[in-house]
Amino acid sequence: MARKVLIVEDENNIAELLHLYLEKEGFETDVAGDGGKGVERFRAFRPDLVLLDIMLPVMDGWSVLKKIREEDNTPVIMLTAKGETDDKVSGLEMGADDYIVKPFEMKEVLARIHAVLRRFGVEEGGEEKKLSYDKLTVNLDSYELMVDGRRVDTPPKELELLYHLASAPNRVFTRNQLLDEVWGFDYFGDSRTVDVHIKRLREKLEGVSSQWSLKTVWGVGYKFEVTNS
Repeated sequence: MARKVLIVEDENNIAELLHLYLEKEGFETDVAGDGGKGVERFRAFRPDLVLLDIMLPVMDGWSVLKKIREEDNTPVIMLTAKGETDDKVSGLEMGADDYIVKPFEMKEVLARIHAVLRRFGVEEGGEEKKLSYDKLTVNLDSYELMVDGRRVDTPPKELELLYHLASAPNRVFTRNQLLDEVWGFDYFGDSRTVDVHIKRLREKLEGVSSQWSLKTVWGVGYKFEVTNS
């Protein structure tokens, strides 16, 4: 079954280029020319992935992303002419999964799409992506976080970061390692993205159990520390 990609882009030539290229590569696509239509088509088309421009009429890309994240964890790749780090940090904090700056090459777009879909895909017969500790369950199959018996709403990237740390207890990861292994692309060495996600995870997890914690290793990075208590 063909993977479905929703293209939300108001520049007709870019939207048409993406549509033709992705259809040629075997994807099923749908196109929306403004943010309002983007939300409508997202609900009707139910894509596997969204390519989302930031500068859109009716409703900007940030607002569309917020609407999508209120409904589910469908991966979203942001498209924008802005290359500033602050925009990238904002997009990733809000739950975007990748970020491509215009002008881009179609091969790069295709590579990013495949990389993001691989990160989200659960292969048939594959290993269960679920970790359990005292009062904590991280489930990447269902994208659920259970804390002390309660389901806690958590953006996809926060959940993936926690899963990555907790799958290697007591191992220290540098910020650059986490950017590369969790985000899956070179983020120009900007560590603020990781710091923001760790801060938000701590707000959800602080004081839940004495058997594990998210620890900062000063000058190095972070680890999911497990004790014997």
